[in-house]
Amino acid sequence: MNLYSTDIEIVHSVLLKEFKKYRTPVVDLIRVQTNDPFKILITTILSARTRDEVTAAAAERLFEVISSFDDIDKNNIKTIEKLIYPVGFYHDKATNLKKIPETIRDKFDGKIPQTVEELTELPGVGRKTANLVVAIAFDKPAICVDTHVHRICNRLGYLITKSPLQTEMVLREHLPVKLWKKFNSCFVAFGQNTCTPVNPHCNKCPILHYCDRIGVKTKFPPQ
Repeated sequence: MNLYSTDIEIVHSVLLKEFKKYRTPVVDLIRVQTNDPFKILITTILSARTRDEVTAAAAERLFEVISSFDDIDKNNIKTIEKLIYPVGFYHDKATNLKKIPETIRDKFDGKIPQTVEELTELPGVGRKTANLVVAIAFDKPAICVDTHVHRICNRLGYLITKSPLQTEMVLREHLPVKLWKKFNSCFVAFGQNTCTPVNPHCNKCPILHYCDRIGVKTKFPPQ
């Protein structure tokens, strides 16, 4: 496979079908349950470097108390920390959450921005989070690249990059726009369940025949 191959569309189609077999990622679940950009933004921030089940529990506790930027203003950092613990980097995330309402009001007239560039101006929001919010909260084309997307695209042989940011930039140039919005969700679920970082389950991989298995040391089929 390579950047100019049409196989990526086949891979994407197969993984979308596989996605239905897996537990829905927490941010997608929030969209289904609420379709609320505020909750999607906050949940996405909480989810960074945190397992989905931990994020889901933290988001549920938080949203029982906080459902708007005004509610964030009413609660101090210590309260927010207690609500979101034990998500990864909970202190930093609580601090950033506390700062977001002011930034939203000062720079964006009280409304959550809908572009990647503007979202990254919010405290604690990087490109991965911003792309995910654009795609899930606002249903706009965006390519969210995390370690799963980066790893799998390189493992497939679809591209050769050294960082998630490089992967995002290459995908933005070459990946068909019609695949952008669902690309992260299906690749992340696939990366968590089948194409794992260590010892991927190639014996049950639905896209094995489209994969160059770059960097995979285990032999397959078994000898």
